[in-house]
Amino acid sequence: MELLGLIERYLKTSHMPETKFGRLAVNDPRLVGDLRRGREPGPEMIARVAAFIDRCPA
Repeated sequence: MELLGLIERYLKTSHMPETKFGRLAVNDPRLVGDLRRGREPGPEMIARVAAFIDRCPA
């Protein structure tokens, strides 16, 4: 699954602001906005985001 789609679904179900998600998941409040604008995440970033979502279910 595409990382942005996973994040979007998490944001929708958790009602968490995108900047808070980025800050909590990878210490980058601009993460979601950057991904929406075409930022390509590396494997470490993908793993960190997935681990956050697994640790903090919506």
